[in-house]
Amino acid sequence: MTSVQPAPKAGRREWTGLAVIALPCLVYAMDLTVLNLALPAISTDLAPSAAQMLWIIDIYGFMVAGLLITMGTLGDRIGRRRLLLAGAAAFALTSVLAAFASSPGTLIAARALLGVAGATLAPSTLSLIRNMFHDEHERQFAIGIWITAFSVGSALGPLIGGVMLQYFWWGSTFLLAVPVMALLLLLGPSLLPEYRDEHAGRIDLPSVALSLSAVLSTIYGLKHAATLGLDAPALVAVLAGVSLGVLFVRRQRTIAYPLLDVTLFRRPAFSATVAAYALSCLAMFGVYIFIAQHLQLVLGLSPLEAGVAILPWSLGFVFGSLLSPRLARHVSAVSILVWGMAITAVGFALLTLIDGPHGLAVLVAATVVMSLGMAPVFTIGNDIIVGSAPPERAGAAAALSETSAEFSGALGIALFGSLGTLIYRHLLNGSMPADLPAALSTGALSTIGGAVAAAGQLPVPAGAALLSAAHAAFTDALQFTAACGALLVAGASLLVARILRAPAKTAAGADAR
Repeated sequence: MTSVQPAPKAGRREWTGLAVIALPCLVYAMDLTVLNLALPAISTDLAPSAAQMLWIIDIYGFMVAGLLITMGTLGDRIGRRRLLLAGAAAFALTSVLAAFASSPGTLIAARALLGVAGATLAPSTLSLIRNMFHDEHERQFAIGIWITAFSVGSALGPLIGGVMLQYFWWGSTFLLAVPVMALLLLLGPSLLPEYRDEHAGRIDLPSVALSLSAVLSTIYGLKHAATLGLDAPALVAVLAGVSLGVLFVRRQRTIAYPLLDVTLFRRPAFSATVAAYALSCLAMFGVYIFIAQHLQLVLGLSPLEAGVAILPWSLGFVFGSLLSPRLARHVSAVSILVWGMAITAVGFALLTLIDGPHGLAVLVAATVVMSLGMAPVFTIGNDIIVGSAPPERAGAAAALSETSAEFSGALGIALFGSLGTLIYRHLLNGSMPADLPAALSTGALSTIGGAVAAAGQLPVPAGAALLSAAHAAFTDALQFTAACGALLVAGASLLVARILRAPAKTAAGADAR
């Protein structure tokens, strides 16, 4: 009779290394949020065109999403620590380039290079955790810390960025990354273990081109649809991206060392968890764009007050991420995923009640419930995803997890944004004051921001009437999208329960026979 040896426990080096790993994750999340605060100053200083401003905002996320799968597989091949340190060095250098950019073109190029460097961070750090923490409960706690770093970065980004912009120029917001990445480069070689697949083959360059083109084209089309509507360019971009994606998947089935191991999807735990992660992100990103606007343009909060109102959401992610490993000691992973999404659905449902006298309090409570439900899904879900893959392909599995989040986030913004905008326009068009000038009417129907601007150009009674109608229409649109989010996440909860519990029942039946 053979006894199963317990997995080795992590020591001081591993836990200190985890703190080092958390640093780039925090900066990565800050970089996603801090730019929004700097946009007015960038617009004044560099005077970019409308198209250039969109590229300044979007190119970072485009490059990250397009290169995650490539970077995850590259880390498996050349070494995850080596890739992480190379990415950290590149991130620091390009942050300096972005900080001192003197033209819109230079800033766009710097943001693109930041995206290339940023694509190394998430898959490298998550796959290193897979190799550093072999005990299941310790690994779950480590992934909880990893998720927490992103949550803290998202919360600190607007606050620290606001302070930097208060006392320094807009480029200072990019320099925040430099000391953090320098610390990673200093401590990483001694605290982080190296791991790579000794039997890895060459990186297939056609696969790299196909994956990058597929992701960039699809996300570009989705963002275009969310901004300008589902027109011909958006449809062409999405269809081209989907077609390239199909070609990419077919190629992965025929080459010896694929970027994406499609056989992982034959594992119910892996496929169901990726679906849970993706659908949760789709609903969250889709509704979040309305929440941020509601706080400022309907409730009238300042940017700082809106940031404070969102802070409990981030803190809920921190608390939920750290609590998840403790829950996993007493509750099965299946139950955590299923009930986590069910709680998230309750949070979305609460958002449908924000039109009452205590709308702000209800909104804050709803976002906290959402974050407490999502945090276990993200923490335990990522542990299942990287744990389902062979150790030598952990980087590729981690990259797939992040790519699904990027894809679904863009899809959520496009779908929910388009749906909410359609409802807003329909409701406002039926309740807008008559005899408005055509230009003001068009602007008000375009966005809630356009309605606020138009109201400011009208006499007080007409402006107040327009503003009241726009607020009501936008609140109804937010409530409807929140209801859709609740239904989507609740349906995903039932789907995951069915997929993950079916194998257990089958196995039980086999044992009985």
